[in-house]
Amino acid sequence: MSQDSEVTVIPFDERFAGDFARLNYEWIERYFRVEPHDSELLDDPKGQIVATGGEVFFAVIDEACVGTVAMVPHGDSIFELTKMAVSPAHHGRGIANRLMTACVGHARDKGASTIFLETNSVLAPAIALYRKFGFVDTPLDPGSQYFRADVRMELALSGGNM
Repeated sequence: MSQDSEVTVIPFDERFAGDFARLNYEWIERYFRVEPHDSELLDDPKGQIVATGGEVFFAVIDEACVGTVAMVPHGDSIFELTKMAVSPAHHGRGIANRLMTACVGHARDKGASTIFLETNSVLAPAIALYRKFGFVDTPLDPGSQYFRADVRMELALSGGNM
């Protein structure tokens, strides 16, 4: 796979479901520990995300998945951006930017008012990316499904609630 190859971002494709799990398990295990909600989403993205009205995007180069992210619906007008991972061999190529653009576009197309995410303060490059896209810090959700979450951010779209 060439560094000069074209990156394409596509919606859910069963061929890459295993890559969604693999890429995310790799980074979670590198920094944290896998939590039950991680496994629920990663082991069944079609059933837990796509079938509920969400989307999983894949960044593909030469028919290989090198990055992924999910948009999980929370009611009619809110999406959670979650499970973003890019292969370390492909960092610095703007892939996360392309995935973020797909997520924001998807939420707008669906008429969402808000996108939220939960992350951890040790992931400074990710937080910088989210801020670049206009996300702002908000209070933590006491009902979060992630023990590791110590940062919560939101992006208000048209008609937002922030």
